[in-house]
Amino acid sequence: MSTTLREKLLGKPLDPLSSKTRQHIALVALIAWVGLGADGLSSACYGPEEAFLALGAHRSLGLYLALLTAVTVFIISLAYNQVIELFPSGGGGYKVATFLLGPYAGLVSGAALIVDYVLTIAISVASGIDALFSLLPPHWGASKLWVEVGVVGVLLLLNLRGMKESIVVLLPIFLGFVATHTVLILDGVATHAERMPEVVTGTVRETFDLARDIGWFALMAFFLRAYSLGGGTYTGIEAVSNNVQSLAEPRVRTGKWTMFYMASSLAFTAGGIILLYLLWDATPVEGRTLNAVAFGQILHSMQWDSELAPDAVLIATLGFEGGLLFVAANTGFLGGPAVLANMAADSWMPHQFRHLSNRLVTQNGIVLMGLAAVGVLLLTGGKVAVLVVLYSINVFLTFSFSLAGLVRFWWRTHARGRVRRLVLSVIGLLVTSSILVVTVVEKFTEGGWITLIITSVVIGLCLAIRRHYRTTQELLRKADELYQLPPFGSVAKPRPLDPAAPTAAFLVGSSRGGAMHAWLWVQRLWPNHYRNFLFLSAREVDAQSYGGTEKLAELKGRIERDLRFYVTLCTSYGFGAKYYVAYGTDTADEMLKLCERARAEFPNVVFFTSKLVFESENPFVRLLHNHTALAMQRRLQLDGMQLVILPMKV
Repeated sequence: MSTTLREKLLGKPLDPLSSKTRQHIALVALIAWVGLGADGLSSACYGPEEAFLALGAHRSLGLYLALLTAVTVFIISLAYNQVIELFPSGGGGYKVATFLLGPYAGLVSGAALIVDYVLTIAISVASGIDALFSLLPPHWGASKLWVEVGVVGVLLLLNLRGMKESIVVLLPIFLGFVATHTVLILDGVATHAERMPEVVTGTVRETFDLARDIGWFALMAFFLRAYSLGGGTYTGIEAVSNNVQSLAEPRVRTGKWTMFYMASSLAFTAGGIILLYLLWDATPVEGRTLNAVAFGQILHSMQWDSELAPDAVLIATLGFEGGLLFVAANTGFLGGPAVLANMAADSWMPHQFRHLSNRLVTQNGIVLMGLAAVGVLLLTGGKVAVLVVLYSINVFLTFSFSLAGLVRFWWRTHARGRVRRLVLSVIGLLVTSSILVVTVVEKFTEGGWITLIITSVVIGLCLAIRRHYRTTQELLRKADELYQLPPFGSVAKPRPLDPAAPTAAFLVGSSRGGAMHAWLWVQRLWPNHYRNFLFLSAREVDAQSYGGTEKLAELKGRIERDLRFYVTLCTSYGFGAKYYVAYGTDTADEMLKLCERARAEFPNVVFFTSKLVFESENPFVRLLHNHTALAMQRRLQLDGMQLVILPMKV
């Protein structure tokens, strides 16, 4: 019953070994633009307004702001194209910092990204609900927070069904936003195109007037502050490089096209909106965004058959803005789990975050991101003003680390075209680090310090997790050395297996020391009793190995070499031996199938496995290790098979 319900909610299991499955779930550039570019595009709903308002009475400088915003989008995007080329298996800012600057730089970058993606979900949902509730009666506002929690739950469920499935559901909202905003920007600019000479002249005049009054340095500082406060416009650009492994082949080319679509749409929308503010003299109105003011002016200037039409179109446009924020929130569910999986592979996070569900999504990461976002919404009451402050810093921390890594790489390499790429990386680093410094200074006392504390806590947890895993790995390495056997050769004519003879079957994991521990203890406890030895291994296709056919082939080759080692060991001692291997996303299910196969061939089989036992065990240690041995013992017992667990002290 639970299996049927799960399939109805999440869909039927997918085969990770099938090439057709990968073709089905891989994202082409257009779909990836929707799923991974929505976060960046949605920032046009609030980033340009924040920068423009920071200019105060000197609105004419907005022309520089429009041009520089568009240019900055392309600078950062072109820099991240290099990340896609250098790291085609995904990982983005985390991998760049790790491989080009060092593991601890990678840790800081990864922790910042995780916090940023949680806040992406929270602020996008909160902003979207605010936009939609502004169209409803005021007394409905009391239920906003619980609606926000419900939206997060819906997005979580959609992403558990699969990345592509969640994007397809949200596709109409994204396309509606692009269509309405493109039409309004083009019409708004065309209608007041005759004002462009006046705007340009006014900008030049005010520039020199201000420089004469306060000096060029003060003028540049003033403009840089406004430009930096609009830094939210550039959030989300890194999402494509974080998820290259999810793109259709050829992944690098698909990633670059996706980045081009995202950069073009964001530069056009953000720069165009600032230009509309200037051409239409948009001024703040209490209770309305500056976008709503400018779009309202444009719509009411058009010829309509009905007086209600402009307001209806405006409501639809703002509705698409609110809806796009939900699509942007979905980016957090795509990018956050990908970063968690990469950090788990390096033992900064619990290894469970590498695991894929039977829908081939990093289920644990998706659930964590959803729960964390709900927690943030409840703690802040879903107040966008508070969330914006928390959201402003981390993304530029990651940008700066990534671009610093690229600068170091191109400085040291002698590859063709290095000078051009080095210059681009240096310019990008100067832009992002400047925005980071200004943002930290401006937002620190307003609550930005909370973000830095949260990120520091995540870093501290990661350090503790890795310290434990490193200690455990060192203990297992010593165990491998302890159970190292003298050299042995293969037997030309191995002893045949006798299906009726007593048979010992070993559930083998990734540690050779653990398997040898179990094998030697069986020999010691039941000498000369078992004549057949079977080795069963169910290996997980996780977020790292599911990176294409070459990754799966590498996984299979490594596992089967290990299993042949055990078989050769047994035959060299005169025993009959055989191995079974399976691959999947649920190792317990796959192992159960292997056990049933072994019992069918060898009715007198008893299963054995080892389990790590720590001298000091606590909830933290138990969280970092799975309990497959105990789970398998229960499942085999219910199926009429015996599993003996041999504790292994580490």
